[in-house]
Amino acid sequence: MITKILVPLAFSKYSKGILRFAADLAAATGAELLVANVINQRSLEAVNKITSFGYKVDVEHYVETIKAERREELKKIMGELMLTEEKLTHTFCIGDPANELLKVVIDQNVDVVVMGVKAHDFSHIFTGSVAEKMFQKCPVTVISYRDEEISDKLRRKIIRHLGNED
Repeated sequence: MITKILVPLAFSKYSKGILRFAADLAAATGAELLVANVINQRSLEAVNKITSFGYKVDVEHYVETIKAERREELKKIMGELMLTEEKLTHTFCIGDPANELLKVVIDQNVDVVVMGVKAHDFSHIFTGSVAEKMFQKCPVTVISYRDEEISDKLRRKIIRHLGNED
């Protein structure tokens, strides 16, 4: 039975579709929807590097600014969903995205993860991505969401690839 669904969002142009798909799944199963966003540790290391050059920026201020911006974005996207407040929560994590999401899966007793993928290169659709790591390591079902644009791109790439096999 599905009781909790995790939706990692990176605030790409696909985030709204991913979230809507996961919300529909949550509504159909009566599950709670947990939206997670990870502030990448590499970004914090970059801020520290900039600070070392004398610029007046610090990691704490950077993190608070990013969280505030992302809360506003989440509020806009989540406001369109048909889930009650008790069925919809969000969390921020800081660190390596895949590792942080795996921690959330374990700590929050998640049953299913719904996430998007990048579709830049068919031969390496997951290579190096958070999605690849999640598919390899996640102990629960991971659903790969594709919107119409990505689906069309992948179809065209497959057709071209199959046409080149002759």
